Amino acid sequence: MIASVNDVESLDHPGLEPYRTLRRSIEHRRQGIFVVEGNKVVVRFLASGLEVVSILLTEEWLAQCRLDLERRTEPVTVYRASGKMVKSIVGFNYHQGIMAVGKVPPATTIESICAAFHAPRLFVARDHISNTENAGVILRNCAACGVQAIISGETSADPYLRRSVRNSMGAVFRMPVVYSDNLAGTLAALRVNYGFSIVAAQARSRSVSMHAVEFTNDCCIVLGNEQHGVSDAVVARCDRVMAIPMHDGIDSFNVGCASAIMLYEAFRQRRGAATR
Repeated sequence: MIASVNDVESLDHPGLEPYRTLRRSIEHRRQGIFVVEGNKVVVRFLASGLEVVSILLTEEWLAQCRLDLERRTEPVTVYRASGKMVKSIVGFNYHQGIMAVGKVPPATTIESICAAFHAPRLFVARDHISNTENAGVILRNCAACGVQAIISGETSADPYLRRSVRNSMGAVFRMPVVYSDNLAGTLAALRVNYGFSIVAAQARSRSVSMHAVEFTNDCCIVLGNEQHGVSDAVVARCDRVMAIPMHDGIDSFNVGCASAIMLYEAFRQRRGAATR
């Protein structure tokens, strides 16, 4: 429901503080909120089950989104402003005159996601993925390829940071996230307690081709950053280490591209197995 519609003519309005402080990610995380920008992403957010705190938009966007806002069960504060003022917040045309603030959903657990999905399950773990734009791209690729949950290691960027949300194109709204403060230990538990195969994506001399890996059973693919890859402590918990075959002289793809290729191979295998 719409709690109120407030016409704002200045960025100094107290209700706009979350929108003004787009770079203060630590403060946003402390408050348990996240910022959504981009017309498609905001529309997907309004259609999701996540809690909407407020929305900042132009009169034109309010006319288009009013019904969606009125359908919400929680009270949503609406800030109506000119397109020029909305765009002035970050200085870029990322949001097309509409932004929103939401509540970060409660953290989930390995136990709950394993119970929520039937075998064969496919999860992705992120180790040292600190670039928020890559984090968002990986989320989008995961959603496209049927990944059911993300495990975010202690050294990885929060999936609900602004650039991650934007680059996920809203995929984060439908993807359960497990926050692990000991990724190696979490993967070991997934392997021992639930029978998952843990596969690291890593360009190493002992890596096997991704085409040689069986993805049709319960599986968790571990992605690392581009500079250092998956940490040794995490690799030690993995059953296999795989790589993408590529032309001589090139050792790796960008992690976003690599995730798309590997996850599509998993999707291809699993779709084929389901139709046999």
